Amino acid sequence: METIIKQCVGLDCSKDELATCFGQLLLPLQEKHKATSLFINSPKGFKGLLKWSDKLSEQGVEVEFVIEATGVYHEKVTNFLFDAGRKISVILPNHARHFAQTLKTRTVNDKESSKMLASFGLQKQLDGWQKPDAVYARLKGLTREYSQLKDELTMIKNQYHAEEHSAFPINETLTRIKKRIAFMDNQIEQILKDINSIIKANPELAKKIKKICSIPGVALLTTVKIIGETNGFNLIRNKKQLTAFAGYDVITKDSGTSVKGKPRISGKGNKHIRKAMHFPALTSVKYEKHNQDLYIRLEAKSGIKMKAYTAVQRKLLVLIYTLWKKDEYFDPDYQTKETNNNKLLEQPITAALNELDLVRS
Repeated sequence: METIIKQCVGLDCSKDELATCFGQLLLPLQEKHKATSLFINSPKGFKGLLKWSDKLSEQGVEVEFVIEATGVYHEKVTNFLFDAGRKISVILPNHARHFAQTLKTRTVNDKESSKMLASFGLQKQLDGWQKPDAVYARLKGLTREYSQLKDELTMIKNQYHAEEHSAFPINETLTRIKKRIAFMDNQIEQILKDINSIIKANPELAKKIKKICSIPGVALLTTVKIIGETNGFNLIRNKKQLTAFAGYDVITKDSGTSVKGKPRISGKGNKHIRKAMHFPALTSVKYEKHNQDLYIRLEAKSGIKMKAYTAVQRKLLVLIYTLWKKDEYFDPDYQTKETNNNKLLEQPITAALNELDLVRS
């Protein structure tokens, strides 16, 4: 009789359809793709998906849904399954691609992708996905809209500058561009009002944001962007996970004596976080002594300014995470106090070792 130890449904999401594969892991560690199917990417299709998976599943063994993050097309089914009390794991496209390269099949289509995702879930221990808090989800949407509008506004202002200083400027064109600029300025102002309204409506959130803003160079908008993108650091367990999530994890490529690649950040994580940390790092290097020392040391060592600024960005992000978790204000003398405390702790140990050396001699 077959002993089933794990069950997974792989979901490959497109705009209109959900390609699915129901897989099981049997003893002795044998994979079985029991069935595949297609469902409409809509609430009606989600209900059909649940009925289908419940019919195929073995009672007493939880079914895990493994979904590849595909733009925004996976979000509705992910939230539906979470609300239905199902275990969900959302994996990044690059993780799925690298896993697919380890498999024998070389066919690439929706059906094979769903099989690959089912195998991914059966072979790996994946973290469960948590539904974003409504407040953080709204802040995330607003800050992304703000950044997009600011980029568009910069482009339009550049167009106005080019037209204004051309040999034959068209006054009607300049008038229309001015109107677009005024319209976008108004929208940006409205977004900022919406963000402030959300913060004022959540006093505890406002207190924590105020503490993060005590860091030199880190302003309100930067803080809101970070907590929105990380869902209030809800699923972040440690600093290493945070830096990997943001794409600040360092990649080295060394093998033997011939392969000596330069260390670099992966850049595979959340680009919105890295963009948000750019200007705070520039400001912090000017006004915060420890970050200034870090920048000078790394810039002198590597000769690359951006490399030193990136290290400061990473350090600031970790500091934001630490203060958020500890619910504390920034202490500019914290590192100095830690160094002095470590020296005090080392003194009795050093004295004991010296005394032991005297006894031995």
